[in-house]
Amino acid sequence: MRTYFKKRYNSFLFALKGINAAVRSEPHMRLHVLSALVVVVAGFAFGVTKVEWCLLAGSIGLVITAEIFNTSLEALTNLVSPEFNPLAGKVKDLAAGAVLIAAVTAAVVGTIVFLPYLLLFVDLYFQ
Repeated sequence: MRTYFKKRYNSFLFALKGINAAVRSEPHMRLHVLSALVVVVAGFAFGVTKVEWCLLAGSIGLVITAEIFNTSLEALTNLVSPEFNPLAGKVKDLAAGAVLIAAVTAAVVGTIVFLPYLLLFVDLYFQ
């Protein structure tokens, strides 16, 4: 039983190590994390609902997950195909496209959630 928990604990540490590596090595990941922090601060500032928090958290998770998959696919592609290869380029482009779709989706969700709060803010404070 002790080794079971030790293995789970080590798996958790390896996962944190991977997240840390992505944040340290990928400028886009740092941008996504910064954006997530801005969204969380805005969520608290505007007092978003529980459902809105779920949508925002899901969107944040989707983008960060997509970026980590993109980073891992790029690293693996560079490992197996260090020289230029059109298929390797296609893999990288597809992974980057997935991140773009996730980020656009998150931006749409953020707009849907925050636009009514922003319009109310503008209406209350600038009339």
